[in-house]
Amino acid sequence: MKLSGLHLLLTYECNYECDHCFVWGSPWQTGTMTLENIRQILLQAVELGTINSIYFEGGEPFLYYAIMLRGIQEAVDHGFKVGIVTNCYWATEVDDALVWLRTLEGLVQDLSISSDLYHGSEELFRKAQNACQAAEKLEIPIGVISVAQPEVSDAVSAIGQLPSGESSVMYRGRATEKLVTLAEKRPWQEYTDCPHENFREPGRVHLDPLGYVHICQGISLGNVFQTPLKEICELYDPDTHPITSPLLEGGPAELVRRFDLSCSDGYADACHLCYEARQKLRDRFPDILTPDQMYGVIDSE
Repeated sequence: MKLSGLHLLLTYECNYECDHCFVWGSPWQTGTMTLENIRQILLQAVELGTINSIYFEGGEPFLYYAIMLRGIQEAVDHGFKVGIVTNCYWATEVDDALVWLRTLEGLVQDLSISSDLYHGSEELFRKAQNACQAAEKLEIPIGVISVAQPEVSDAVSAIGQLPSGESSVMYRGRATEKLVTLAEKRPWQEYTDCPHENFREPGRVHLDPLGYVHICQGISLGNVFQTPLKEICELYDPDTHPITSPLLEGGPAELVRRFDLSCSDGYADACHLCYEARQKLRDRFPDILTPDQMYGVIDSE
């Protein structure tokens, strides 16, 4: 597996609880990277030798601004291109947004701004506009990520990382509880491939605060705090991995067949079937279908 990008989930914590969130981001989520965690990951990325870009996202990475900034500075010092994904809660006015972004001037090659109806209000839309104006003044490249409402039938299907523009909902994470009732359903047997992820050569993976390497959110290939990223990449075999193997052979439908899982009458998309199947398999593959944060199990302590 040859990787060119790492997406660091700096924190699972978020000031919003968007209905479409893959990682169940919320104020109640736990798990945040320390600066030492980031440094370990950057060194492993250097050792791997194929990584050229590092993204900081979450949750909401700006909640831990000082650590994010230092992590970005050190990533740039290592020669990586850097991007950020944010909901722009901090952009109360253009002048305020300039203060937040000025320290990132010359460091960040992509500021991806989440702005859609899931973020809830006209005020939040205005904050996204403020952030865009400030970034343009500082010549920080920007892109706007929007997820369409379930009722929108012509939204573009995303592949991997959500692109700029309006993309259709991927029914995993919180969307399986909040949005599936609004979507049309199809029989589980029809979902014979994964339209979003390349499990053979993904190009990029997500690393969470606990060290898990996610080829798709909630499918772990290992833990970089236990096994070096280089070794994880060398050992990964998509055709023998217990989750990616059936997904490659016949999509989520094959995952259901392989493990003889029970199904309901219909599913909103391939992600919905896959996520529900993985929920049922977590006890069987606790080191792969992990951590709890990815499956909406919030630590109440």
